Amino acid sequence: MNNSHIALSVNGREVSAEVEPRLHLADFVREELLLTATHLGCEQGVCGACTVMKDGRPVRGCLTLAVSCNGSDISTLEAFADDPLMNAIRKAFKQHHGLQCGFCTPGMLTTAYDIVRRLPEADEPRIRKEISGNLCRCTGYQGAVNAIKHVLAHEPPAAEVIAGEGTRPQPTIPVEDSSPAEAAPASTEQAGSVTVSGVPDRIGNGVRLTRTLRLAAPAERLRVLLQDTSAVAACIPGAQLTGSGDADPVRGFIAVAIGPMVAQFDGAARVRYREEGMAGSIIGRGRDQLTRSQLDGGLEYALKPLNDAETELHLDITYRLSGLLAQVGRPAIVQQIADSLLEETTARLSARATGGKATAHASRKLGAFSLIFSALRAWISSLFRGQRQE
Repeated sequence: MNNSHIALSVNGREVSAEVEPRLHLADFVREELLLTATHLGCEQGVCGACTVMKDGRPVRGCLTLAVSCNGSDISTLEAFADDPLMNAIRKAFKQHHGLQCGFCTPGMLTTAYDIVRRLPEADEPRIRKEISGNLCRCTGYQGAVNAIKHVLAHEPPAAEVIAGEGTRPQPTIPVEDSSPAEAAPASTEQAGSVTVSGVPDRIGNGVRLTRTLRLAAPAERLRVLLQDTSAVAACIPGAQLTGSGDADPVRGFIAVAIGPMVAQFDGAARVRYREEGMAGSIIGRGRDQLTRSQLDGGLEYALKPLNDAETELHLDITYRLSGLLAQVGRPAIVQQIADSLLEETTARLSARATGGKATAHASRKLGAFSLIFSALRAWISSLFRGQRQE
């Protein structure tokens, strides 16, 4: 299936991406941009939990294809953090007990915002008609209706927000500040566009790992090895390059068996190697289509000779994980897996550098943390698989 390129504005940030034609807007903002205030319920357009604003109008995120949003302005609930009208609506929902479990609340608040902005003279029957597309299993709706009536009757500042029927809310939170996932903290970068495909310019903030490993090989041999893309890829089980090792970025994939199925993480990485100090940096991105998970990783490394036969490898790693795997890839677990995988990989690098043979193993079946392990393999692969000298 060929992907389509889209460029749109999400909460005031310019976003470009290569997306599958079948990808829905709700999945795009949740899994690609980590804007998880948008909830997914029925995924049939019935419950309204996924309601977001498209060009100032409420739409069902689970029915709206991302490709249809090319050139559009999208506002999710994160965009309304400091919006005076939305703050009044939130306060009224709290006062009138318009929410309980909270699952329907994002869609209900977005719909309420549209009602107050578009229908300032709405009475109770009209309010009930307007929110009939938002299902709530907790409140019985009366609290939500009372909250909207209260805002219409008692919040004059709302008139300053509704300059016209097509007015869209002014976003106040940039895309990358909105991720709540512990395993994938969002970047705090404020400028520039968000690129969802390819290789990111930088990782920004994320989970950070620093490690110092001892390799039983001379530093000079390791330096030469790290510039041999094919040799390094052979030290990583399941890894395979799909393009030239001299390309920028280098491309490849890593496959790992998970029970009867195989997860394949396709990715790319840009490599910069510095002769001075035997140091370099790598930045990469890998994606598994099966779990719709994405991993951005950045690494800075340096070799330090200890003696004629041993070398220290210093690693400073930052990563961000999104999608299904982010829900189980907590930092403490990932660090344990990273230590085990780094030990295995560096042992193979040492063997290769000293004349031994480190061949890629066939995809293996994994245990309870197989999905996390698979994602980490993809990330390590993107970090080590391609080396080129500036």
